[in-house]
Amino acid sequence: MENMSELKRQVDEDNAGERDTQKGKYMTFKSGNEYFGLEIQYVNEIIQLQAITAIPETEDYIKGLINLRGKVIPVVDVRLRFKQEPFEYNDRTCIIVINIKSMMVGLIVEKIAEVVEIKEDNILPPPSVGRTDKVQNKYVYGIGKVGDTVKLLLDPDKLLNDQDLTVVEQANEMNVEEE
Repeated sequence: MENMSELKRQVDEDNAGERDTQKGKYMTFKSGNEYFGLEIQYVNEIIQLQAITAIPETEDYIKGLINLRGKVIPVVDVRLRFKQEPFEYNDRTCIIVINIKSMMVGLIVEKIAEVVEIKEDNILPPPSVGRTDKVQNKYVYGIGKVGDTVKLLLDPDKLLNDQDLTVVEQANEMNVEEE
């Protein structure tokens, strides 16, 4: 888990800096055979997987709620959200806590990769030809070229639908009531 501590440090440093220093920086993670990137400005922190309380009658990709230092945060399994095969959580599995529309949400990912800088001229629009079967494309706003690899860049606002946001809002209301 040394690598995870180093990435946490990088995220904390990036979040401590001004927004301008975050421009073009992405937290990358693996899901299935693909690597995805989230703009660092959305990332609050990275935590190890912890006990999750299931919520009845929600989508299968909404795994439940966690208690993070007194705040109740809903968590989403990214692989299930992208209609990929489920995977068994292990010691590399972690939760990226992100901020979507002023609400905290945890994303369960297989493994964190790295923080990379992707310049705007290295970001291409996602291909639309022959990929209509790929559900994840509606969450991907661009393809970032990093060296000789590509990262699928996610739009966090599209990861949750309106119904999911209701669950998130309810969790946030619980946080406000407890304060």
